[in-house]
Amino acid sequence: MKKEAILLVIGILLFGIVGNMVLAENKSSAKQGNAVISPMGSGGNQTSSGMNNKSQEQKQIKTQEENQGLGKTIRNNVRAGIYTSESGEKIRVSEMARNKIRLQVGNVSADCECNITQEQVQNRTRLKVKLSNGRNAELKIMPNVAAERALERLRLKVCSEENNCSLQLKEVGKGNETKLAYEVQVERHMRILGLFKTKAKVKAEVDAENGEVINVKKPWWAFLAYEPRE
Repeated sequence: MKKEAILLVIGILLFGIVGNMVLAENKSSAKQGNAVISPMGSGGNQTSSGMNNKSQEQKQIKTQEENQGLGKTIRNNVRAGIYTSESGEKIRVSEMARNKIRLQVGNVSADCECNITQEQVQNRTRLKVKLSNGRNAELKIMPNVAAERALERLRLKVCSEENNCSLQLKEVGKGNETKLAYEVQVERHMRILGLFKTKAKVKAEVDAENGEVINVKKPWWAFLAYEPRE
């Protein structure tokens, strides 16, 4: 009986020792497993963070490209300032109310509700206007030259506030016949049948690309009137 009791005690002790060894090994494996998982989790976070950073960089690049494109458009549109035409004339450009642009050379100015763009040719500026038919008309004739040719055709000497003279740059014609022209409108004196004094509004259109007077508008009864040179 004593021998059997001793063997039983030894068995219990061995069982406890083996159990403790197995438990310790399981804990060590669990720690190692956690140690392996932790770097993987950290790497995953780093990968996700890297992807987010890359996405943000791509967005920034796209935004920069869009802004650069917008900048090009703005730079091409004529802005307020003083420019030198290809013929050497100084052109003052002013931005007016209601999206109007005013072009002034010397004391003569013309207003335009149009899209004027600029092109730099060495130290000179070339101005163009986009017409409704898609054509880009080059502004070769300046307001002072257009006014001079129109007044000559209308038999007038000056364009001033006294004769309610105005000068506009606008589209004339339709379709393929659309042109860019200066319209000079002025109020002048007339004598109907050489007897009766009156005033009438007359207009002349000057092609802004070649300087030709392309149209003159007068009252229907103008053929009955005498127009003194003023």
